[in-house]
Amino acid sequence: MYIYCVFCATQRCDRIAEVLEACGVDRAFSPKIVRRQRRRGENESVVYDLLPGYVFLYNSEEIPGLAEFRWIDGMIREIGRVEDRYELTGPDREFAELLYEKQGLVGAMTLIQSGETVTLADDLFNGSRGLVTKVDYRKQRVRVDFTFNDTSCHTWVAIDKVRKS
Repeated sequence: MYIYCVFCATQRCDRIAEVLEACGVDRAFSPKIVRRQRRRGENESVVYDLLPGYVFLYNSEEIPGLAEFRWIDGMIREIGRVEDRYELTGPDREFAELLYEKQGLVGAMTLIQSGETVTLADDLFNGSRGLVTKVDYRKQRVRVDFTFNDTSCHTWVAIDKVRKS
């Protein structure tokens, strides 16, 4: 499978993914994540963009030039290196493969906490990919800092079990 990523205008990611699939790409999506918000004293799960501005493309055949899709309103540029023909490699590809397994939706996770070390029990953020930097016990969510395409990013993640040590 060939995996690519494009950067686009944040408000247009879902529409760009739809257009890419209509143009023959096997699968395209802007990854989403479940977060918790507190409204009227209750926690509720809400779906947000995991990486605002990024659309992942999965195709059984190589796409010789992603530039052919630049006509799509809101598409800004290809992510990756020219020498790899913009196909994702290394940790970025592994991250994209895990997103594909989850069909682009990262749900609530289980939090394991021992002392001051906090780990998310989800393949997407395991190892050096993610670091929990803040825990919001009231809203049952954590802030995860991670690196994608050599850029530092963060997102808030809903968690199923929150406990103070």
